[in-house]
Amino acid sequence: MKSKQILPAAIATLVSFVLASVLVGATLGSRTALPFAAANDPTDGNITRITAGLLEQSQFSHHRLDDELAARFLDRYLDSLDPTHLLFLQSDAQEFDGFRARLSEMTRRQGDITPARMIFQRYLERLNQRDTYVTNLLQSEKFDFTGHETYSFDREKSPRPPDLEAAHQLWRQNVRAEYLQEKLAGKKPADIVRTLTGRYTRLLLTMRKFTPEEVLDVYLDALAHVYDPHSDYFGPAQMEDFSIAMNLSLFGVGATLRAEDGYAKIYELVPGAPAARSALLKPGDRIIAVGQADQKPVDIVDMPLSDAVKLIRGPKGTRVRLTIIPANADDESARKTITLVRDEVKLEDQQAKARIVDLPQKNGSTLRLGIIDLPSFYGGSDGPTHPTSSSATADVAKLLRKLEAEHIQGLVLDLRNNPGGSLEEAIRLTGLFIHKGPVVQTREMDGRTDVGADNDGSELYDGPLIVLTSRFSASASEIVAGALQDYGRALIVGDKSTFGKGTVQTVVPLAALMDEHHLAHSVEPGALKVTIRKFYRPSGASTQFKGVAADIALPSLTGAADVGEAELKDPLPWDLVPPSDFTREDHVSPFLHDLQSRSATRVVADKDFAYIGEDIAQFKKSIAAKTVDLNEADRRQEMQKDKAREEVRKQERAARKERPPTTYDITLKNAGTPGLPAPETAISSPVAKLSESPADEHEEARAGVAQSDPVLRESEGILADYVSMLHHPSTLAAAVH
Repeated sequence: MKSKQILPAAIATLVSFVLASVLVGATLGSRTALPFAAANDPTDGNITRITAGLLEQSQFSHHRLDDELAARFLDRYLDSLDPTHLLFLQSDAQEFDGFRARLSEMTRRQGDITPARMIFQRYLERLNQRDTYVTNLLQSEKFDFTGHETYSFDREKSPRPPDLEAAHQLWRQNVRAEYLQEKLAGKKPADIVRTLTGRYTRLLLTMRKFTPEEVLDVYLDALAHVYDPHSDYFGPAQMEDFSIAMNLSLFGVGATLRAEDGYAKIYELVPGAPAARSALLKPGDRIIAVGQADQKPVDIVDMPLSDAVKLIRGPKGTRVRLTIIPANADDESARKTITLVRDEVKLEDQQAKARIVDLPQKNGSTLRLGIIDLPSFYGGSDGPTHPTSSSATADVAKLLRKLEAEHIQGLVLDLRNNPGGSLEEAIRLTGLFIHKGPVVQTREMDGRTDVGADNDGSELYDGPLIVLTSRFSASASEIVAGALQDYGRALIVGDKSTFGKGTVQTVVPLAALMDEHHLAHSVEPGALKVTIRKFYRPSGASTQFKGVAADIALPSLTGAADVGEAELKDPLPWDLVPPSDFTREDHVSPFLHDLQSRSATRVVADKDFAYIGEDIAQFKKSIAAKTVDLNEADRRQEMQKDKAREEVRKQERAARKERPPTTYDITLKNAGTPGLPAPETAISSPVAKLSESPADEHEEARAGVAQSDPVLRESEGILADYVSMLHHPSTLAAAVH
């Protein structure tokens, strides 16, 4: 859901209260605890107090920064610096525990950031010790991988090393795991030593350059995240990145990145941007190296995210090569290198598009279905005086009219890769498929609940409807899917549930507030992105945390990935509010059991779903193990098995000689033209036009794009059954694919 950079009236009122409370009796904490601290500058204390106060009063939970929350704040800050518990010793953690009893008062009343700087200084000391140890190890160790050792890579909940000797053993095993990973990827020993030495030394040198302001950024961001995963503190650099994100010019290729365990992890793809159009990247992929055109790639593991972003960004039309570990990789030595051409997001690529599919039936007839792909809920307005020039609802309505003019018998609304957008558009678009009534309930910070409803009394499309969702369907997508499910208007098909983001954030710039109240700040104080509202379905159930459950869940790798609100730290809980007054249409429930049964029978017999099932089982097995094998021969044997398995699949698919159904691409440009465009007989690959790399580099990706989408294909089969049951309740016609 779009976050607007405004200060709502409700928050503005609270701000005055917050500032009044934090300034009463406030004293500045010491700014000389560390060598890089600047004395006699109240800026950091003022920023800290106002940030803590805003979170207490303006975040949805209205949770005071008490001792319990302050203790989690301390833990979150330690984990933000050392997420895998490899650096800080148990003695360090015990020493820092001395802050727990007074951290609340130090933060909210005094603005004392002594803990931030003291802990960061110790972090630098441990980084320096690790760099020295690892550098010596890489120069002196003869790396042998013939034994049967394993390394536990999942250390988020593991105890910290009890002493330096124990830390050395962990560091050694970590380096061995990284060395083998690089070796299996084909690197020579000298190159591996150079890569790993550079990686560790670069991190140390980068962190040594951190300014007091950057340390404060990390500290206050940890504080915001204790309240919920979508509240953030933005320092000046982060404010710039956020502004770029809101203008859809992300990183030159259109991917939102997050730092996770030393990796730059893809969190979201921007619809219409090069990364999304290429079909080569997906959320959860980890970028480990970046190359400019034909230059040698730069390793970015453990590189600060801001520095990695600078390498990925670039002028329009230039090429960037990304080396990634795929999200569903069983082994982190599995690498792919893709090439993208940096580009602006084109309007037509962001907009809704449609297809007509003529699906052959066993009796020789043809069933005509429509598919609308909506990448985001764009458009709407920022108020009555700020309308936008395009609208997701208007575009979908135009496509719907064209599909109905061509006599479709059923419709799939594909929201699988739709991360959200305008709330206004979500309400209006739902109104295309219901007669009238409430669509979403919005609970404010004060407990008041507002209802967003469709009141126009018209229903543009009243035929059989499937809403296709995935774990990447979030926010506004969940509002639409949840409402149509509550009304019994649509069958929800796809991953077991959607993402589960049922909150809205607003961005509060701090400079204006501090100036208004004469609070000193010698630097740009940044901004706070804070969660202020929560969404509920017409039935009263929140879309937060649980998302929207599918009526028919289909196997998919996205469903198996660790993606979703429930996977984030400290998410707001699922809950209920009283249901709205609405009339359930109940189109789906009379047929749901039979539709589920028919789909399950097809899925069991479908080879592509069998392959997906195998991949899910393998992926879950590797994740559950939480360790990596350090025996080179065993790892290479597994890699050969994976390669052979993919080759068998490729040959089996080629042998099918399936004839895809005839399809017609409907765009906003040709939707107003009488008749249908020339038919398409296969899904064409967008890879070639987005890459200037050698053909073999993207052979697998092209093959994947060119294959029919099994989830969409099965959705068409479910819709065919649904149409048949509506018209002939006593019989079912199975679609032939």
